[in-house]
Amino acid sequence: MIKLQAGEYLGSFRVQKFLGRGGFAYVYQAEDSQGRKVALKVGDVAGGGRYVTRFVEITDERSQEWISPDETPGEAVFFRPDGVRIDFLDMHEIDLMMRAEATLLEKAQHQNLVKTRDVFEIEGRPVIVMDYVRGKTLREKIRALEGIRLNWFLAIVRALQKLNETGKLEYHGDLKPENIIVKPSGSVVMIDPALRANKSNLISTTPHYNPLLLRSPKADVMGIGVMLYEILTGTLPFDEVPWQYAGREHGGEVERLSLSFFLSYPPPRNLNPNTPEALERIVYRALTVMDYGLAELENDLVDFLRKD
Repeated sequence: MIKLQAGEYLGSFRVQKFLGRGGFAYVYQAEDSQGRKVALKVGDVAGGGRYVTRFVEITDERSQEWISPDETPGEAVFFRPDGVRIDFLDMHEIDLMMRAEATLLEKAQHQNLVKTRDVFEIEGRPVIVMDYVRGKTLREKIRALEGIRLNWFLAIVRALQKLNETGKLEYHGDLKPENIIVKPSGSVVMIDPALRANKSNLISTTPHYNPLLLRSPKADVMGIGVMLYEILTGTLPFDEVPWQYAGREHGGEVERLSLSFFLSYPPPRNLNPNTPEALERIVYRALTVMDYGLAELENDLVDFLRKD
């Protein structure tokens, strides 16, 4: 396991502090030889959310030793004929997916997506050098009870459409509060797109925010729907869903009944009577209507913001 402390060097970069962990990586703030801040992403086998120690209290302190209960690292999801399996990645698989992520981000450049500067190797293992994005994650904004702006989600939807239309990024695949940074200027930046292998049977995503384990733009629509629900109600719509039945192409009665559970959740206004009816409809469509895509979500958000 790679654990770096402030003052240590990784290649020519001097580590300043630990920023957080993803599903299968640690991220550090560092500076280059000219004093410019960067973020270094280092793959590690101990990343997956269910395999690491959770801290006993919700905290804004980030540590390599634990994750806070309100952090949701991604999981390695293997798609098989008999269903999905959530499991470890070995070091070789992690390195392959890290290199694939670097290639993906180098190609998919957009002002609302974190930029990759370089990739170098330490003892044969890749380290991704990314722009350091100053600001707070959406998770930090939610935790601090700061104001949440729908314009942030509208900017994300438009960026995802543009990236998809140009063929640079078909989908993000792991949208969640930890992966959205709000800069002091108010602009938003997406980080950590879902790790995806060249083979189609493996992806690293977060089931709580991609409940049907989709590998398409609809995954991002559902992720935004889940986040809006969480912001409105303080809870997740699908907290106890049987993930093992997601992603199946075919299935029997048990599978169909189990998947129907994905679409059963308390309406936001049952938990928060102040929820605007139009916003509740957006959440419903994002979570349950499969042909409700990014374009439809954009139109609905624009209409809501105009009337607000």
